Amino acid sequence: MVNLDEELKFITDGMLGKLTRWLRILGYDVEYRPDEADDKLIELAKKTGRTLLTSDLQLYRKATKMGVNTFLVDGKSDVENLAKTSKRFNLNIRTEEIEETRCPVCNFKLRLALPSEVEGKIPTTTLKTYKEFWICTNPKCQKIYWQGSHWKKIEEILKEVKKLTE
Repeated sequence: MVNLDEELKFITDGMLGKLTRWLRILGYDVEYRPDEADDKLIELAKKTGRTLLTSDLQLYRKATKMGVNTFLVDGKSDVENLAKTSKRFNLNIRTEEIEETRCPVCNFKLRLALPSEVEGKIPTTTLKTYKEFWICTNPKCQKIYWQGSHWKKIEEILKEVKKLTE
């Protein structure tokens, strides 16, 4: 498995927004460039050492010819895309509690937050129901997360991805 401390980093094009969010949830550093031109994506990947993930065959071929580490994500579903990417890069698909999660919105790391820190920023019932909260470390984002009812769906999807990679 890839050690997140080694910071395998990706850059994704506009067609892989959902994959971007899943990889961030799993703790991987993913720069999402939905409106970037192909040549600029290639330049950014080269300059930053990020692996370019794309479902655009033309962009994949061009980037490969230019020596950019790239991967063609050609699954038929979001689950298949995550499974193929996971298999190709030996990513850690964790179905247990995720400690290295990044903000799915902005890519900054999350940190554990005290209930007192999120009070008044989330619904009162949520504050009473859940004990653990995470907050985005990006001062411009600061989105708050908790393992709500959607968590079971996340675990189900990750289990499905794991099955496809075995």
